[in-house]
Amino acid sequence: AAAGVREVGGDRRLVAYVVGGMEPSAVTRSLRERLPEHLVPSVVVGLASLPRTPNGKLDRKALLAVPVEAAGEITAVAPRTPLEELLAGVWAELLGVEQIGVYDSFFALGGHSLLATRLVSRLREVCHVELPLRAVFEQPTVAALAAALERGLSAGDEPPPVRPVPHGGGAPLSFEQERLWFLDQLGPASPLYNIPVAVDLKGPLDVAALGKAFEAVVRRHEILRTVISRAVSGAGEAPWQVAMAAVQCPLPVLDLSALTGAGRREKIERASAQEAERLFDLTASPLWRMLLLRLGPAEHRLVLTFHHTVADEASLAILIREVGTLYGAFAAGRPTVLPELPVQYADYAVWQREWLRGETLDRLRAYWRSRLASAPELLRLPADRPRPALPGPAGAHLRAALPPGLVAGLTTLAREQGVTPFMTFLAAFVALLTRNTEERDLLVGAPASTRSRAELEGLIGFFGNTLVLRSSTAGDPAFLGLLRQVRTACLEAYAHKDLPFARLIEDLRIDHHRTGSALVQVMLAVLDDLAVPPFAGLEARLTPVAPPTAKFDLSLFIQPGSRGLETVLEFSTELFDRSTAERLLGHFEHLLGGIVTDPSRRLSELPLLGEAERRQLLEEWNATAVEYPRESRIEELFAAQAARTPAATALVAGSERLSYGELDHRSNRLAWHLRELGVGPEVLVGVCLERTAELVVALLA
Repeated sequence: AAAGVREVGGDRRLVAYVVGGMEPSAVTRSLRERLPEHLVPSVVVGLASLPRTPNGKLDRKALLAVPVEAAGEITAVAPRTPLEELLAGVWAELLGVEQIGVYDSFFALGGHSLLATRLVSRLREVCHVELPLRAVFEQPTVAALAAALERGLSAGDEPPPVRPVPHGGGAPLSFEQERLWFLDQLGPASPLYNIPVAVDLKGPLDVAALGKAFEAVVRRHEILRTVISRAVSGAGEAPWQVAMAAVQCPLPVLDLSALTGAGRREKIERASAQEAERLFDLTASPLWRMLLLRLGPAEHRLVLTFHHTVADEASLAILIREVGTLYGAFAAGRPTVLPELPVQYADYAVWQREWLRGETLDRLRAYWRSRLASAPELLRLPADRPRPALPGPAGAHLRAALPPGLVAGLTTLAREQGVTPFMTFLAAFVALLTRNTEERDLLVGAPASTRSRAELEGLIGFFGNTLVLRSSTAGDPAFLGLLRQVRTACLEAYAHKDLPFARLIEDLRIDHHRTGSALVQVMLAVLDDLAVPPFAGLEARLTPVAPPTAKFDLSLFIQPGSRGLETVLEFSTELFDRSTAERLLGHFEHLLGGIVTDPSRRLSELPLLGEAERRQLLEEWNATAVEYPRESRIEELFAAQAARTPAATALVAGSERLSYGELDHRSNRLAWHLRELGVGPEVLVGVCLERTAELVVALLA
């Protein structure tokens, strides 16, 4: 093997040349297990033999002549955190490079001293952090520079590394697990925190090899063998996570291959949804399960369901990747050993509780107390029904694809303004909420990963927190002004993301029994594409499984779909009708279109209505003209109606209801009394304008 730096597709890349017939992807995986990410070649070229000089030495000039554009694969690691995403966007703008990997070097991509100076200036403008120029030279990758920025934003110390610790008898829960355990204890049991995913497999499937692959992953990750129980610790009785030495990992097979006709797809989706909704007992292992649906001789669907206490969305990618690697090895009859994990999830839980205390905890709590001082606890959304005292989990989902031109416009806007796509969508979501609620102080929840250490990157487990992002729309700002405010709020929040949401709720003294509605009632998330690696001899495709639940009143997800970028609105069916949710999702797309057209407009000036809804609102619903006998007076028309339908309701005022007959009788009696008092044409009569039934009786009389 040999390696060197070459220009590939206009970019300088680290290229490896190997002999021996190995697949480039296998070489990349093997090197990634042994080397730091920035030393892993971006391109791997397979050769029959390495070129040699007449003296037998490696002929590097001959290597440089080998075409590499189509010979290997670029394996740049995409940004994993909001700060890395923001930095990659700034680099792309300065360097004119579309795809930036987090371990790409600024200078290897064409950067130089002048551009480094501009980079520092741009980061000062965007992040409000004074970064010395030498930091770019000392930490020239996106990953390293993002870490330096985060330290500057938080003004905190670098957390210590996560180390393995003895926990044979169990370990405390992480803060993330503890919150879910608490909610589970409140009951009643629900599938709200189930994480389901389905993988459609086409081709000849070796079911035995697939089962062995899962068994190997379970042996590798303790969290997949973990249960939660009560144990007595130094602080008294507390929930405790205990990893079992071994657990059964059955792979049940449900044969649906006999299904035919128009209802086949619906029955398959129903079987997947039923599996996703089955409840978990947190005291019984395993807290995940799988089901294989046999749809045909060479067609299967693998349904995986995890309880959130043992996995998050990133864990699904890790699990599927490892299962795919192991399945290929077992199906081919060759041994494959994945590298040993540096730590287990229980080690993270112990580390987290050791680190989040003392000055670190005080600093985080002080920031969030200040940031959320006097914040509203409830966002009054335009719901179709009153909020129940204890919100339930019932929910539904709506999907809509965003037009490619609109997505391109939003991407350009984000680059120009030095923000991430998430920040752009958040500002637009805040504008949508303001226009639909008339609220000016808004809190939106956002998921944040606590998987911030290198030793945690390959670990399955729950590494997540909920950030509370506060925005003000007082004074009807322009969208660009709101976007700058959102950028600052997000950067500060990311730098203080490690305070557990449950601890924040305690600090602000908010009632725990409001569960999912505590402090935030709406959520926004921009999700990455969960790519499925190739299974040996199989075509694998990920299929979303959306159980009928909702964690919040409204959750808006922006995610890759089959038709490009799409919006998914998850809504509580206790509060909203489907028609209301459809209208909100439509308003959001029209709002995004107005933002791309002119982001300098004030929020009140941005469009919400589509052409059909605008026509309905302004024309159809206002078409109230009716024909009536214009020669007749109003009292004559009323008397005629009272004669036709005397029992029909004519007037409702509060709790009082009058039929046409009753209203006619009362107004007629008052009219005769007025005549007895001498009232006639051109005689003024005083009437009390309080909105009661008597007002209508008096006017009609």
